[in-house]
Amino acid sequence: MVLLLIRCDDDVAGLGEGVPMFLRGGDSLGTVVSDLESWGRRALAGELGLSGMSPPARVAAETALADAGARRLGLPLHEVLRSGSGPGFVECNATLTIDEPAGVLRQAEEWAADGFTVFKLKLGADDDVGQVRAVRQGLGDAVAIRVDANESWPADEAEARLAALEPYGIELVEQPVRGLAAMAELRASSPVPVVADEAVANSDQAAEAARIGACDAVAVKLSKVGTLDASLGGHLPTYLSSALDGPVGIAAAAHAALALPDRGRWSRVAHGLATERLFAATVSSSGGLLEGARIRVPEGPGLGVEIDRRALDAHRL
Repeated sequence: MVLLLIRCDDDVAGLGEGVPMFLRGGDSLGTVVSDLESWGRRALAGELGLSGMSPPARVAAETALADAGARRLGLPLHEVLRSGSGPGFVECNATLTIDEPAGVLRQAEEWAADGFTVFKLKLGADDDVGQVRAVRQGLGDAVAIRVDANESWPADEAEARLAALEPYGIELVEQPVRGLAAMAELRASSPVPVVADEAVANSDQAAEAARIGACDAVAVKLSKVGTLDASLGGHLPTYLSSALDGPVGIAAAAHAALALPDRGRWSRVAHGLATERLFAATVSSSGGLLEGARIRVPEGPGLGVEIDRRALDAHRL
């Protein structure tokens, strides 16, 4: 990830973060750093425009500017993004890594012990059904299970794969196949809500997805969409997901989640932002944001996050 610190003429500082999405065909770490260095030179000359930047760099700069602006006003960022949203918590799902069924269940039990009731399983290995069955049988019917195939299912097999999982009570399926057209075809016969991730990265793509009926909602990663506006134009319901962000990116996503408009039941869907549990350490001076299965959205001005410089130096590449 790339951490950005800006300091304004009035000495107010702002933090931003961008996570290169190169593992999914996005820009490299070097590109993101280069974009931010170029933007910094332009910003020093008074040119704060964000056009022409890679999405992770753009959201890092936008977040830093927004953090500084909200700090200047003495308000939490989400109150600036959406006036009157108020303080609160963001409910989160547990994110489980691919393993053999017994291993996935062990992970689920560890998360459940901390209060998680929604479990996201990464699929696409040899035994998708076995992983889902293990969690359902191990934790019972009171928990919600969602699955994410990350485009790994062949289009001609997706309907059968989803039908095999449906008896285990699937809350939703994220990005089962590649491309909006294939998703629309699957959704037409799917008993399970279909959510886009990789296939929708901006408001234009969200509008097209809505037009052709490709999905019921969109999972938004800030570094994927390149903006703090996670509503993507309001064409479809959205919820937030992590690109393995650090504390600044997670805080930004939590503020963005609180600023989302009310979309009925989709506004009550757990967000995929509990990934700080996957890190061994943090560079936040105030520690983690998770309290059980919820993120405590900082109430201080701006993002409400401060960086421990000594911890940062210890983990700098």
